Amino acid sequence: MVNEGEADALVTGYSRSYPSVVKPMMQLISKAPGISIFATANMMMTNRGPMFLSDTAINPNPSADDLAKIALMTANTVRMFGMEPVIGMVSYSKFGSSNNESTSKVREAVAYLHKYFPDLVVDGEIQADFALNSDMLKAKFPFSKLADKKVNTLIFPNLESANITYKLLKELYKVDSIGPIMLGMEKPVHIFQLGASVEEMVNMAAVAVVDAQEKMSRLNDFEIKI
Repeated sequence: MVNEGEADALVTGYSRSYPSVVKPMMQLISKAPGISIFATANMMMTNRGPMFLSDTAINPNPSADDLAKIALMTANTVRMFGMEPVIGMVSYSKFGSSNNESTSKVREAVAYLHKYFPDLVVDGEIQADFALNSDMLKAKFPFSKLADKKVNTLIFPNLESANITYKLLKELYKVDSIGPIMLGMEKPVHIFQLGASVEEMVNMAAVAVVDAQEKMSRLNDFEIKI
């Protein structure tokens, strides 16, 4: 119905496992123009404000190129909610303190973003505590683009770290989690977590509405330009 224009958005997944829901979506819904991968983000309603975490559900071991794309898609989602993204590309090392494949790909992604998207506030690789503690970051790494900034977005080096982090926040500190928000879809389609609460379903429905409005606005702008 969404593909045929008979519905504006789709939310599903309450009673089925995540893979059984997301795979048909990927088969039936095209990628958005200029997008080559799908990803997901979770918006965590923390005591410091909304925090966006990616990729929490799809790409097990993203490459440097994938990480850059995930960061850009997440940044667009942050803007969709009326905020400016301030992005920490997190790892267990900071600014070259370790040099293996996992940390190197994060540095490569950051270098790409700095070169081709210089207005985007993003830096790394950086440890999570430095990303979230601006005083500590400024004292040790004053050159960072995140110094004196309040980070509201974390991009993780792999699926394990992102998924574990958002679920720890949710269970240990009762942080409200909105997501997973699908990134890269041409249509506004989103997923409930298995057994989602009423509040979680309402939140995801609201996300789908905002996404539908955003996509319609872009389509109208495109048609006007043509």
